[in-house]
Amino acid sequence: MMKRTLFLCGLMASQLLSLNHAFASPQQEIDHLLTFVESTQCKYERNGTIHTGPEAAAHIKKKADYYADEIESAEDFIAYSATKSMLSGRHYQVHCEGKTSVSSEVWLKSELDDFRSR
Repeated sequence: MMKRTLFLCGLMASQLLSLNHAFASPQQEIDHLLTFVESTQCKYERNGTIHTGPEAAAHIKKKADYYADEIESAEDFIAYSATKSMLSGRHYQVHCEGKTSVSSEVWLKSELDDFRSR
């Protein structure tokens, strides 16, 4: 009986932890995306120049600060801060070893979906 009770308590705790991501605030989602970019081994291409994850995260954060009044959701954050150059209009690309290059918008939306489903 004790084992069953402990198992059920553990199961409920894991369910509550997974709900944490399902109901994350926009700021928590944005913080997660920034950490995701900063810690990636993939290369981030902006206007033809390749950047590391930490460099890309710093640039995205700077843009997010600039557009703070426009950003109400993680999707807004991606659109305003991490999709394309506002000056040149060129879309940012992400290059991960062994994978086809993808737009940063697709890459980040995929990670956001994964984060929300955990």
